[in-house]
Amino acid sequence: MTSSLRPVLLYLLVAALIAGSGVVHGPNTAMLIINMGLISAIMALGVNLQWGFAGLFNIGIMGFVALGGLATVLVATPPVTAGWSAGGLRIMIALALGAATVVAAVLIQKRMARGMTRTLLTLVVLVGGFFLYRAILDPGVDAVEAIHPASAGNLGGLGLPVLLAWPMGGVLAAGAAWIIGKTALGLRSDYLAIATLGIAEIVIAVLKNEDWLARGVKNVIGIPRPVPQEIDLQASAEFVRGAASLGLDPVLASTLYVKLAYMVLFTVVLVILLWLAQKALNSPWGRMMRAIRDNETAAEAMGKDVTARHLQIFILGSAICGIAGAMMTTLDGQLTPGTYQPLRFTFLIWVMVIVGGSGNNFGAVLGGMLIWWLWVEVEPIGLTALDFITSGMSDTNWLKGHLNDAAAHMRLLTMGVILLLVLRFSPRGLIPEK
Repeated sequence: MTSSLRPVLLYLLVAALIAGSGVVHGPNTAMLIINMGLISAIMALGVNLQWGFAGLFNIGIMGFVALGGLATVLVATPPVTAGWSAGGLRIMIALALGAATVVAAVLIQKRMARGMTRTLLTLVVLVGGFFLYRAILDPGVDAVEAIHPASAGNLGGLGLPVLLAWPMGGVLAAGAAWIIGKTALGLRSDYLAIATLGIAEIVIAVLKNEDWLARGVKNVIGIPRPVPQEIDLQASAEFVRGAASLGLDPVLASTLYVKLAYMVLFTVVLVILLWLAQKALNSPWGRMMRAIRDNETAAEAMGKDVTARHLQIFILGSAICGIAGAMMTTLDGQLTPGTYQPLRFTFLIWVMVIVGGSGNNFGAVLGGMLIWWLWVEVEPIGLTALDFITSGMSDTNWLKGHLNDAAAHMRLLTMGVILLLVLRFSPRGLIPEK
């Protein structure tokens, strides 16, 4: 098989698998797989930039995805006027004071000579600033969270179109990546992985506990959508007539229409990001990044600033993950911090990159679509297979009950088996880097 024909056949295979899901489970399932597959492909593309281009081992993907989700709340939801009146100004002043405290401590460390005076002054600024920050913040937070806690209890957002939240999710993730990169990119790869994982957990902990920001574990529902509501389509006489002319039930037609609209939007974003990633890969900058990845010492000897280039690629990859996180929250219509689990947003995305082909953008997209299809379909396929295997056993047989209960774990087993098979027979992925 030629190297140019292999990707085409693999993409056709994934398309056939998704079409098969549509035949077996219905078009709604197929469209849902496509939409989440597109979002997963964008996440895999961001991780591939970091790992495939520069060799950065980032396992804090979950944190950047969560920041993208937070951006949809801060941008698209309407402001809670009562919350702002009760304590919004105090919270903003406290946050500004906290940032000023950190900046002051950094300036002291940079401008003053080393010694006991610098250390003591830094401690005074940090400790004093912290207590002053909390003295201003806590009353404001209590006042905001007391405003209609069953439905609000937060400051809300800016009430802008939700599509603006997608690039803003990238900006928010990029800002966090800059802060993380300035402190952690000097670490060795394994320590960098530990640091990024820990910081991601901090981000999730903040989202879960700071109710004034995004309602914490009480979740934010009813996030505005960039496409029509199904119920509005079903109430439209013109849409109902159009669905009837195609022989479709209006309810089914409305759900398909909405999912198709999301698919178009997600595809446009993926194509733009893929095109930009390919241009970057084939540019002198991309060749420099791969040279740094392959031999940092040689690149430094040639005058390249390895740390600065690592920071660049870390910010870019994280921004893409933030965009994907905003898109996913928009698709769900709600922000649920409790669902940001490392298994889904770290391990699974890394499997997509490794299986698809590290260092190859088209491989990352293929891995995103394929692995998400497996993630959705493996459990029902496993249950059907186990039902067939145990069909000759009585319903009271302990082994039959045990095997049927184990079907829920087929996802994890399959991901592990797929990863092992690819690493054994195609260690560079299904579509290897050229």
